[in-house]
Order: sequence, then C-alpha cells, then structure tokens
Amino acid sequence: MKPYYEGWYMKQQQGDDILAVIPGRAQDEAFIQVVTANGSRYVPYELEDFRLTRNRSMRVGRSLFSPRGMMLDVDAPGIRLSGRLLYRELAPLRSDIMGPFAFLPMETKHTVFSMRHRVDGQVEINGRTLRFDKGKGYMEGDRGHSFPRGYTWIQSCDFDCAASVMLALAEIPLAGMRFTGCIGVVWIAGVEHRFATYRGVRIVKANDTLVEVRQGDMSLRVELPEAEGHRLQAPAQGSMERPIRESPAVPARFRFVKDGRTLLEAEGRTSFELVAS
Repeated sequence: MKPYYEGWYMKQQQGDDILAVIPGRAQDEAFIQVVTANGSRYVPYELEDFRLTRNRSMRVGRSLFSPRGMMLDVDAPGIRLSGRLLYRELAPLRSDIMGPFAFLPMETKHTVFSMRHRVDGQVEINGRTLRFDKGKGYMEGDRGHSFPRGYTWIQSCDFDCAASVMLALAEIPLAGMRFTGCIGVVWIAGVEHRFATYRGVRIVKANDTLVEVRQGDMSLRVELPEAEGHRLQAPAQGSMERPIRESPAVPARFRFVKDGRTLLEAEGRTSFELVAS
C-alpha cells in the first residue's frame, strides 16, 4: 500500500475561546488532534476506528465529523472532550483551490470546505465549558503522503466584518524540481478573491513576521508577531511522526488591496504555522 494520510482541520472561535479539532487517518493509525489557546493534544486510535462515509462524514472512535458540524466523545490520558457543534451558512469556494495542480501527483492536496460559517453549540474539555453562539468557523482538509518540507500557513476569520483569509506558501517538489507554490483566498461578504501560483501570484516577502503576495491588481499583506506555538503531529510518508508547531490565535494585521482600493484592513487573531525547510 502506498503511504497515505487524510485529515480535516475544523476551527471555531468566539471571543477569546478557540478550538481546532483535526480528525483523520494515517498509514497505520487514526487520530484526533485538539488545539486550544492553552495547548494541544494528539490522541491516537486504531486504524479500524476510522471510517469515511459516502455522505462526506468522518468517524474516529466515538466522534463524528462532517461539514455540518461535529459530535465529540474523546476520553484519553490527559484529555476528556465531549459535546456537539452545529455548522450553518457554509461558504465553500467556487472551484478546487488546487486548480490544475489537482490533477498532478503532489505530496499533499488541499481542500477548502468553508471559508467562514456560523457555529452553535458547546463542548466540555477537561472540565471547562466552551460555548459557541453564532461563533465563527473555518474548515479545510488535506490528503496525500507528506506535508511539504517547508511551508507557511495563515488562516483567520476573526474580523468584525464578514471576512475570512487563508494563505499558504509551500515548497513543492514536481517533475524533478522544487519551487515555492502559493494558494490563498480573501473572502469578503460572499465574494472570493483568489491568489494562486497558477494565476501568476508573486511572493514579495515571506518570513516569520511578514507575508506579502501580489497578483495583478491585488495585494495581501499580513503582519505577524513572533510566536512559539503548540506542538502538532504532521504526516511524513503516511505516518504522523513529524513534529510541527501551530499558534492557534496570535494577533495579526491584514491589509488587502484591489484596484487601488483597500477592501480589508483590520486586526484579527489568526492561526499560524511556519515550518522551515
């Protein structure tokens, strides 16, 4: 069997409360990762405890996940997590974020299920209750065999206006060469503004405190503080054995300009991963 992994990233936020849940499967085990502002936890399961159904739902152990929300029942050393969250008013993309790269052999392929949606419900994690009442949510997925050797990933829907931003830069091996690829979306009130290598994006700056990209008459600039982040497990040749770090809610400043007009200029807490090659 070829090395393979598949996972979803499901984030919800309201005020200072943030919860990201990452269910999935690797080559030899299933897993649920849980990330809050205070820390993270990786919970392994037997591969037999994983099931992906035809109606786009994922079951890991006694927990169920879908684009409509999740039902959580996790009881493992160091973590007890239970509850139910309902997703409404999802905002999927018009087409596959990978564009023509979706048809090529890649280390990993990315899917955006919803740029921004409403979250209602509550969960209890280690005795603490998190309540979401018209909270903000984001959902994406990855599948393949390995995360890129080096990459930057930014996602925020923590804006007062109806907006959401996702931006990913990654070192891509393809046809015997390596290049830095980019995919990203600035979603504002139902309108999608897409950045992508296959659309001629240019990476102006990319480091641990500033990311800026330009494409035609559009530009996106994200200013970030230095952040240490929480430890997560990432796939390498189908096994969840590569340690990375994610900062789930660091303050950042976003500025998006199109046709000379500033359409988004705001501060918001963002999820941020930076992995050096």
